[in-house]
This record gives sequence, C-alpha cells and structure tokens, in this order.
Amino acid sequence: MAETKTDNLKAQIFQRLHPRIYLERFIAENVRPDEREFDDWRDLSVIVGSVSTADGSALVRLGKTTIVCGVKAEIAEPELDRPEEGFLVPNLDLPALCSPKFKPGPPSEEAQVLSDRLNDALIASDVLPLSSLCIQPGKSVWVLYVDATCINYDGNAFDAALIAMVAALKNATIPKATFKEDTGRTLCSRTRTPLSLARLPSAYSFGIFNSTHILADPTSFEEPLLDTTLSVVLDEDGELVSASQVGVAGEDALPTCIARAKQRHQTLGGGKIYLS
Repeated sequence: MAETKTDNLKAQIFQRLHPRIYLERFIAENVRPDEREFDDWRDLSVIVGSVSTADGSALVRLGKTTIVCGVKAEIAEPELDRPEEGFLVPNLDLPALCSPKFKPGPPSEEAQVLSDRLNDALIASDVLPLSSLCIQPGKSVWVLYVDATCINYDGNAFDAALIAMVAALKNATIPKATFKEDTGRTLCSRTRTPLSLARLPSAYSFGIFNSTHILADPTSFEEPLLDTTLSVVLDEDGELVSASQVGVAGEDALPTCIARAKQRHQTLGGGKIYLS
C-alpha cells in the first residue's frame, strides 16, 4: 500500500514537471491519462429546471466539467434597423472557484473567446428566431440573457456550455406580453409560454496532439498540450451547423472530426439529450 501511494505521488510530480512527456507516454500505449481511448467521450448528463429564480435553466456535467445556465427575460426597445427582432445575449463565466487556472477579477480572455464562439454557434444554428421575441414592432421586444457559469472546470467547456444554453432555452418560458399604444408600456400576464426553438444544436470538440493523434473531448490537462482544437456543431438531426478550428491541422483532420462527431451524436440519440 505504501509503495502504491509513493508511486502515485511520483507520477503526480512527474505529471506537473513534465506534462508533455507524461502525456506522450500514455499516447504511445494508445490510451489517455484518464484511461479513455482516443475516441472515447466522458459521461454527459443534463438536468433542467435546476434554478428556480430563472425563466429557464439547466445543469450540465461533461465528465467533471460542470456548468449551470440560467435564462432571464427582460423587455427592451428593438434596434432601429431591426424593429421586429429581439435579442439573445449568451455569456459564459469562468470564475476562479471553478479552477486554479482562472484568477479573480474581470472576465478572462478565455471566457470572452468562448462566449463569442457560443454566440456564433447559436447564431449559425438559428436556434431561436429573433423575430419570435418581438412584442410590438419598433416598440417592444424580449431580451434573453443566457448566462452560463462553470462551477467545476475539467476541459471542453465549449461543448458543455452550448448544451447547457440550449437546454436552458428549451426549458424557458416567458410571460405573454402586450404593448399598450395609449400608455406606451408593455404589460405581462401570468400566463407563460415556452420559447419557439427552431433547432437544437450541440457541440463535439477534439484536440490534435503531436499533429497526428485526435483526442475526443479533451480534459483540462490535455488542452494546453494540444496543437489544434476543432469543434463541430450539429443540429438535432445530425446536420452540420458549423465547424471551427484553432491551430493548424492536416486536410483530413476536419472531415475525420465531423464523422466522429456524427457517430457520437447518433450514440447520444441526437436531440434526445434535450428531453430531460
């Protein structure tokens, strides 16, 4: 028992001092440090309605990465050039409490980049037609703040956050609103209606290590060691919504990742992950 503890301690020290060599030794044995094969994904769970104070919410766990998302609806005036469209405002917070890699203070660059990528994915999928958020053209529309917070970070926050945001939107309801011309005010009734989601996108991310090995669903240990990160977004029917790449990869990398994403999507049952 003492030898086992000593061996584990030595492995942890070596992992911290020489992370790349540590990972390379596992890769050489066709396995990863968490005992997954290259194509294996961590367990995914989706729980909706977890935040009673929000108009819609979801809690998503992808392995140890845990993200909670809440939707809050407010009334505002539309933009002049888009009088019949409301607003969808996604944001991801990576607070210091979720991982030692994040520091207290204003949003990190990584959180801002991920928020932008999540916004792009939601726009590309047309998850919620903004026209459906119009109360009175040119006068009154809904603003949906989709705020996700990572409460435990172990890599691949993009996939977990997108699923959390879409699940929270699917769970959300908003009051029935009417604009009164005589007073210029919007009145809300107690009757609530669900949002009219057009598509249900989900993301599948991969990392490329040493330019050759494609690792599905990278962990926080693997992420800094990757040459390239690729993310594939599919709708509930498995149709490609978008694909993004950070870093340089071979010509066959993206098609390979898309094919593996579709396999994973089929395994999960497509849009059934949002039926919680």
